[in-house]
Amino acid sequence: MRAAGSQKGLSFIGWLVALAVVAFAVSTAAKVVPHYLDYMSLKKIIEAAGTDRNADISDSGEFHAYVAKGMQINNIRDVDLNKALSVTTENNRFLAHLKYEQREPLIQNIDLVVKFDREFSVDKP
Repeated sequence: MRAAGSQKGLSFIGWLVALAVVAFAVSTAAKVVPHYLDYMSLKKIIEAAGTDRNADISDSGEFHAYVAKGMQINNIRDVDLNKALSVTTENNRFLAHLKYEQREPLIQNIDLVVKFDREFSVDKP
């Protein structure tokens, strides 16, 4: 019998299992991370609507147009802005509610679902 100290490292099967786990994690991250990056960009666009002095935003339609233009600049195409963003005006600010979900197929009938739901209070410029 060999001593336990002389047996070091993973076997071939062990390496295959480790490689499969890493490949699964990388594949999952590659499908989910772009949606989070799009959400972060949308968040910045909505927050910038209140600080952009060049934009003449006075009603919810112009707010939608500003966000749509920012989405076009940032190449965000997977989000339907008309369904995802609702804007109301209260006092001297906009109340924007961004709510949507994205689905990515993972394995056959298993999907990854990411949901985004956030409310913003943006002062009128």
